[in-house]
Amino acid sequence: MIDMALHRITPPVLVLAWGNLSRGDDALGPLCLAALQNTLSQGLRDQIEFLEDYQLQVEHVLDLMGRASVLFIDASLDCQAPFEVTSLVARRDTSYTSHALSPQALLQAFVDVQGDTPPPATLLAIRGEVFELGAPLSPGAQHNLCAALVWATDRIAAHATVSSVYAVRPASDTTTPAAHPGLARACAAQRR
Repeated sequence: MIDMALHRITPPVLVLAWGNLSRGDDALGPLCLAALQNTLSQGLRDQIEFLEDYQLQVEHVLDLMGRASVLFIDASLDCQAPFEVTSLVARRDTSYTSHALSPQALLQAFVDVQGDTPPPATLLAIRGEVFELGAPLSPGAQHNLCAALVWATDRIAAHATVSSVYAVRPASDTTTPAAHPGLARACAAQRR
Protein backbone atom coordinates (compact mmCIF):
# COMPACT_ATOMS: atom_id res chain seq x y z
CA MET A 1 0.00 0.00 0.00
CA ILE A 2 1.34 3.45 -0.92
CA ASP A 3 1.72 5.80 2.03
CA MET A 4 1.47 9.39 0.83
CA ALA A 5 4.12 11.48 2.56
CA LEU A 6 2.38 14.69 1.63
CA HIS A 7 -0.84 15.27 3.51
CA ARG A 8 -3.43 17.21 1.60
CA ILE A 9 -7.09 17.77 2.02
CA THR A 10 -8.70 15.48 -0.49
CA PRO A 11 -12.23 16.39 -1.57
CA PRO A 12 -14.50 13.37 -1.10
CA VAL A 13 -15.70 13.33 -4.71
CA LEU A 14 -13.58 13.07 -7.84
CA VAL A 15 -15.05 13.93 -11.23
CA LEU A 16 -12.62 12.61 -13.84
CA ALA A 17 -13.37 13.35 -17.49
CA TRP A 18 -11.30 12.60 -20.53
CA GLY A 19 -11.37 13.34 -24.23
CA ASN A 20 -9.84 15.50 -26.93
CA LEU A 21 -11.30 18.96 -27.49
CA SER A 22 -9.94 18.91 -31.06
CA ARG A 23 -11.85 15.79 -32.13
CA GLY A 24 -15.50 16.79 -32.34
CA ASP A 25 -17.70 14.84 -29.96
CA ASP A 26 -14.68 13.35 -28.17
CA ALA A 27 -14.81 16.65 -26.25
CA LEU A 28 -18.02 15.63 -24.45
CA GLY A 29 -16.26 14.52 -21.25
CA PRO A 30 -14.18 17.68 -20.78
CA LEU A 31 -17.13 19.90 -21.79
CA CYS A 32 -19.42 18.24 -19.26
CA LEU A 33 -16.75 18.64 -16.57
CA ALA A 34 -16.29 22.34 -17.42
CA ALA A 35 -20.05 22.93 -17.36
CA LEU A 36 -20.31 21.22 -13.96
CA GLN A 37 -17.53 23.40 -12.59
CA ASN A 38 -19.36 26.50 -13.77
CA THR A 39 -22.87 25.41 -12.78
CA LEU A 40 -22.54 23.90 -9.31
CA SER A 41 -22.60 26.09 -6.22
CA GLN A 42 -19.33 26.93 -4.51
CA GLY A 43 -20.30 24.68 -1.59
CA LEU A 44 -20.65 21.70 -3.90
CA ARG A 45 -17.46 22.55 -5.82
CA ASP A 46 -15.57 22.58 -2.51
CA GLN A 47 -16.46 18.90 -2.08
CA ILE A 48 -15.26 17.91 -5.55
CA GLU A 49 -11.95 17.66 -7.33
CA PHE A 50 -12.38 18.11 -11.08
CA LEU A 51 -9.74 16.43 -13.21
CA GLU A 52 -9.48 16.40 -17.01
CA ASP A 53 -7.12 14.43 -19.21
CA TYR A 54 -6.84 13.10 -22.75
CA GLN A 55 -7.14 9.48 -21.56
CA LEU A 56 -7.09 7.41 -18.41
CA GLN A 57 -3.62 6.33 -17.33
CA VAL A 58 -2.29 4.15 -14.53
CA GLU A 59 -1.09 7.31 -12.76
CA HIS A 60 -4.74 8.20 -12.10
CA VAL A 61 -4.71 5.49 -9.41
CA LEU A 62 -3.24 8.12 -7.10
CA ASP A 63 -6.16 10.45 -7.84
CA LEU A 64 -8.60 7.79 -6.59
CA MET A 65 -7.02 7.60 -3.14
CA GLY A 66 -9.08 8.92 -0.23
CA ARG A 67 -12.28 9.39 -2.24
CA ALA A 68 -15.82 8.63 -1.13
CA SER A 69 -16.92 8.34 -4.77
CA VAL A 70 -15.73 8.86 -8.33
CA LEU A 71 -17.69 9.99 -11.38
CA PHE A 72 -15.98 9.17 -14.68
CA ILE A 73 -17.23 11.08 -17.75
CA ASP A 74 -16.43 10.18 -21.37
CA ALA A 75 -17.85 10.28 -24.87
CA SER A 76 -19.06 7.03 -26.40
CA LEU A 77 -20.12 5.71 -29.78
CA ASP A 78 -21.50 2.56 -28.18
CA CYS A 79 -23.97 3.85 -25.59
CA GLN A 80 -27.61 4.71 -26.10
CA ALA A 81 -28.48 8.38 -26.65
CA PRO A 82 -28.45 10.67 -24.84
CA PHE A 83 -26.23 8.91 -22.26
CA GLU A 84 -25.78 5.80 -20.14
CA VAL A 85 -24.86 5.50 -16.49
CA THR A 86 -23.01 2.42 -15.28
CA SER A 87 -21.88 1.44 -11.79
CA LEU A 88 -18.32 0.19 -12.17
CA VAL A 89 -16.41 -2.67 -10.61
CA ALA A 90 -12.70 -3.32 -10.76
CA ARG A 91 -11.89 -5.64 -13.66
CA ARG A 92 -8.76 -6.46 -15.54
CA ASP A 93 -9.28 -6.14 -19.29
CA THR A 94 -7.10 -5.81 -22.36
CA SER A 95 -6.69 -2.05 -21.85
CA TYR A 96 -4.34 -2.57 -18.89
CA THR A 97 -1.51 -3.32 -21.33
CA SER A 98 -2.06 -0.20 -23.42
CA HIS A 99 -1.30 3.47 -22.89
CA ALA A 100 -4.98 4.19 -22.14
CA LEU A 101 -7.03 2.35 -19.52
CA SER A 102 -10.73 1.65 -19.21
CA PRO A 103 -12.30 2.90 -15.94
CA GLN A 104 -12.70 -0.73 -14.84
CA ALA A 105 -9.01 -1.45 -15.46
CA LEU A 106 -8.06 1.71 -13.55
CA LEU A 107 -10.11 0.50 -10.59
CA GLN A 108 -8.33 -2.87 -10.85
CA ALA A 109 -4.98 -1.09 -10.89
CA PHE A 110 -6.08 0.64 -7.67
CA VAL A 111 -6.75 -2.79 -6.12
CA ASP A 112 -3.38 -4.08 -7.34
CA VAL A 113 -1.41 -1.06 -6.10
CA GLN A 114 -3.30 -0.28 -2.90
CA GLY A 115 -4.39 -3.77 -1.92
CA ASP A 116 -7.74 -2.26 -1.03
CA THR A 117 -11.22 -1.79 -2.44
CA PRO A 118 -11.50 1.21 -4.78
CA PRO A 119 -14.02 3.96 -4.07
CA PRO A 120 -17.52 3.50 -5.51
CA ALA A 121 -17.37 4.62 -9.13
CA THR A 122 -19.87 5.48 -11.83
CA LEU A 123 -19.33 6.00 -15.55
CA LEU A 124 -21.37 8.65 -17.34
CA ALA A 125 -20.99 7.76 -21.03
CA ILE A 126 -22.37 10.50 -23.30
CA ARG A 127 -23.35 9.50 -26.81
CA GLY A 128 -21.22 11.12 -29.52
CA GLU A 129 -21.51 10.91 -33.29
CA VAL A 130 -18.56 12.72 -34.90
CA PHE A 131 -14.97 12.18 -33.73
CA GLU A 132 -12.90 13.56 -36.64
CA LEU A 133 -9.97 15.85 -36.00
CA GLY A 134 -11.05 19.49 -36.25
CA ALA A 135 -14.77 18.71 -36.26
CA PRO A 136 -17.05 20.85 -34.11
CA LEU A 137 -19.37 19.39 -31.50
CA SER A 138 -22.28 17.83 -33.41
CA PRO A 139 -25.87 18.99 -32.77
CA GLY A 140 -26.78 15.52 -31.49
CA ALA A 141 -23.85 15.53 -29.06
CA GLN A 142 -24.82 19.01 -27.90
CA HIS A 143 -28.31 17.71 -27.06
CA ASN A 144 -26.84 14.65 -25.31
CA LEU A 145 -24.44 16.84 -23.32
CA CYS A 146 -27.33 18.95 -22.03
CA ALA A 147 -29.20 15.86 -20.84
CA ALA A 148 -26.06 14.42 -19.24
CA LEU A 149 -25.33 17.71 -17.49
CA VAL A 150 -28.80 17.75 -15.93
CA TRP A 151 -28.32 14.17 -14.69
CA ALA A 152 -24.80 14.85 -13.32
CA THR A 153 -25.88 18.06 -11.58
CA ASP A 154 -28.83 16.33 -9.94
CA ARG A 155 -26.72 13.33 -8.87
CA ILE A 156 -24.00 15.47 -7.34
CA ALA A 157 -26.54 17.62 -5.49
CA ALA A 158 -28.35 14.51 -4.20
CA HIS A 159 -25.10 13.02 -2.90
CA ALA A 160 -23.73 16.22 -1.36
CA THR A 161 -22.36 15.74 2.14
CA VAL A 162 -23.43 19.19 3.32
CA SER A 163 -27.15 19.82 2.99
CA SER A 164 -26.78 23.58 2.94
CA VAL A 165 -24.90 23.56 -0.35
CA TYR A 166 -27.50 21.96 -2.60
CA ALA A 167 -28.03 25.16 -4.57
CA VAL A 168 -27.08 25.04 -8.23
CA ARG A 169 -26.41 28.22 -10.12
CA PRO A 170 -28.64 28.61 -13.17
CA ALA A 171 -27.03 28.06 -16.55
CA SER A 172 -26.21 31.18 -18.52
CA ASP A 173 -23.86 32.08 -21.32
CA THR A 174 -21.16 32.77 -18.71
CA THR A 175 -21.25 29.09 -17.64
CA THR A 176 -20.75 27.83 -21.15
CA PRO A 177 -17.36 26.42 -22.16
CA ALA A 178 -15.70 29.09 -24.30
CA ALA A 179 -15.38 26.77 -27.31
CA HIS A 180 -19.18 26.33 -27.47
CA PRO A 181 -20.96 29.56 -26.50
CA GLY A 182 -24.35 28.30 -27.71
CA LEU A 183 -24.40 25.35 -25.31
CA ALA A 184 -26.22 27.10 -22.46
CA ARG A 185 -28.86 28.51 -24.82
CA ALA A 186 -29.33 25.10 -26.43
CA CYS A 187 -29.66 23.42 -23.04
CA ALA A 188 -32.15 26.03 -21.86
CA ALA A 189 -34.19 25.63 -25.04
CA GLN A 190 -34.28 21.85 -24.64
CA ARG A 191 -35.58 22.12 -21.06
CA ARG A 192 -38.66 24.02 -22.26
